[in-house]
Amino acid sequence: MIRQIICLISAFILTAILGKIIIPILKKLKVGQSERLDGPRAHLKKQGTPTMGGIMMIISISIIIIIYCFVYKEDIEPIIAVALTSIGFGIVGFIDDFKKVVLKNTEGLNPKLKMFGLLIISVIYTMYLTNYAKLGTDIIIPFINYNLNLPIWIYIPFTILVMLSSTNAVNLTDGVDGLAGSVSAIMITAISIIAIKMECEAISVFGAIVTGCCIGFLIYNFYKAKVMMGDTGSLLLGGVISSMTIYLKLPLILLIIAIIPVLETLSVILQVIYFRRTGKRLFRMSPLHHHFELSGWRENKVVAVFSGVTLIASTIAILII
Repeated sequence: MIRQIICLISAFILTAILGKIIIPILKKLKVGQSERLDGPRAHLKKQGTPTMGGIMMIISISIIIIIYCFVYKEDIEPIIAVALTSIGFGIVGFIDDFKKVVLKNTEGLNPKLKMFGLLIISVIYTMYLTNYAKLGTDIIIPFINYNLNLPIWIYIPFTILVMLSSTNAVNLTDGVDGLAGSVSAIMITAISIIAIKMECEAISVFGAIVTGCCIGFLIYNFYKAKVMMGDTGSLLLGGVISSMTIYLKLPLILLIIAIIPVLETLSVILQVIYFRRTGKRLFRMSPLHHHFELSGWRENKVVAVFSGVTLIASTIAILII
């Protein structure tokens, strides 16, 4: 437990320091956020707020893990695997952000290329788990704690689907100051505690590092945000959450812990289906956080309520494992 605490505090301090360095650079480069004209009117004043702030977390994670692996040489393969996978997702997001805000290509990375990049990383991680780490193809069913052994031809596409869905879900959650960072910090903390209960120290250490990074980032991201995480951060965090739970054989626990990203994703899907069938909107706007904003909720209230729901769901997940 001491290692986790040290890593969390170190990652927090380093990310907080990096914010002081990187945010002015992003401002100088005029790497600004673009807001949807059809979105909540209050968001229009965020136009130009520096984005790509997720790079702060990528740098912090990389530095802390390099130091950790240098100091503690045993049982470092799992932490390296989940770190490289998560950072890989973050790099795909960085390329997308870079094209949008630096090269001024409003379309960003071609959606097919973006999905292909995420797919390749997911396949490599899945191949590592099945062929190198030899973790097996079983997953734990929450509540009953039953190990369900899946045929490899089901396990591989299932885990890939979990990873792609998680990154997309966290990406959709990133739309209100402090929301994705707060919800992710709670989810990753819960997964880390579960890893401790399962005596998987490497995964809990990695979770502690990322949680520290999230908290350090939130110093600059709470309303009114001085920086946005962009796809760089949201895809990174989606990779963290999915790779950690898959390593622990607990991808199904995301249906509980990740209740907010799941609802955000469902709101988009239901909105599209309902509009195509009726020509009307089911929600004032999707993803779900925008619906509540247009219903009169302030951003801070959205973050507080959604974080509270995540905390309750995460507590339940911890207790049932």
